[in-house]
Amino acid sequence: MWLSYFCRIKIPILIYTFLQVQTVNSTSNYLPIGIQFIFAAALLSLMIYGTNVLGPKRKTSDKLENFEGGIEIQGNARKPIAVKYFLVAILFVLFDVEVIFFYPYAVNFRELGWQGFGAICMFVAFFLCGFIYIIKKGGLNWEGD
Repeated sequence: MWLSYFCRIKIPILIYTFLQVQTVNSTSNYLPIGIQFIFAAALLSLMIYGTNVLGPKRKTSDKLENFEGGIEIQGNARKPIAVKYFLVAILFVLFDVEVIFFYPYAVNFRELGWQGFGAICMFVAFFLCGFIYIIKKGGLNWEGD
């Protein structure tokens, strides 16, 4: 008799109570994550400090010399790089990130209807205006300055 009472009444109450406790979102739920971050930072600091304190400190001329893959050093490695390289890299990132905004439209194009189509056409128009401006300014022209 007590077993049927326990199975019919007590177990559902325990399950309900357990589910209620698990669904509450409080800062105490994040305590294990914080402790893990503290331990990870402490371990990292200990390893960095330990290698500096316990590691060998024999500084010879061979160890202090730059290693260039076994090839003798020829000249200075600090040569200026053309600004065009950086300009093309920045433009690539800019236009690549803009293309990412097409994904939400592609996923929801049926729900967005004609209003969404108009918005994406306007986005493409702005996109093309910027691209035409860059071409007219010679941003992608590698020959000459």
